[in-house]
Amino acid sequence: MSFPVFIAGLSMGLSLIVAIGAQNAFLLRQGLRGRHVFAVCLACALSDAVLIGAGVAGFGTMATLLPWLDPVMRYAGAAFLAWYGAKSLWSAWRSTGALTVGNGAEKGALGATLLACLAITWLNPHVYLDTVVLLGAVSTQFGGDKPSFAAGAITGSFLFFFSLGYGATRLRPLFARPAAWRVLEGAIALIMWAIAFKLASGV
Repeated sequence: MSFPVFIAGLSMGLSLIVAIGAQNAFLLRQGLRGRHVFAVCLACALSDAVLIGAGVAGFGTMATLLPWLDPVMRYAGAAFLAWYGAKSLWSAWRSTGALTVGNGAEKGALGATLLACLAITWLNPHVYLDTVVLLGAVSTQFGGDKPSFAAGAITGSFLFFFSLGYGATRLRPLFARPAAWRVLEGAIALIMWAIAFKLASGV
């Protein structure tokens, strides 16, 4: 295993997954309530692992058969990340809300909670763009070290989801303030733009 490539995958996976969305908000609420935290964290992380593995393995095969696919997906990925960064920056500029802990499915039984979690994860098109398409495209830079890249990205998913789920209690006072969401969204915008530049320039 190539450690530098592993770190590249870990960094890329973390930079994509920390974006605020329905899945992370759902998991954060579960952690804040202390309900089925391990099961929800595991469901999120395993879902990411499957999608990342499929993206790294499948995209590489397609790129070999279709040489034009790699540059097309690189520039498409760069464009998507540039848009994603702009969206995060706009959210940071306009957001006035804080995390709220509702009384929805996250309070229910384990089965209902997992179904809600899987629906939020697998029915979100951004999940496929981030894992299968974008990480799959980036992995082609590393040739035979793609498994190291995939392992790093998967590790990032496990680290993030379990840290978010079990660290939610400590985060509750922080995310009760709208300014915390704005700062995080602004940081995400900068990360997305940096990755977009790297993809587009081939650096």
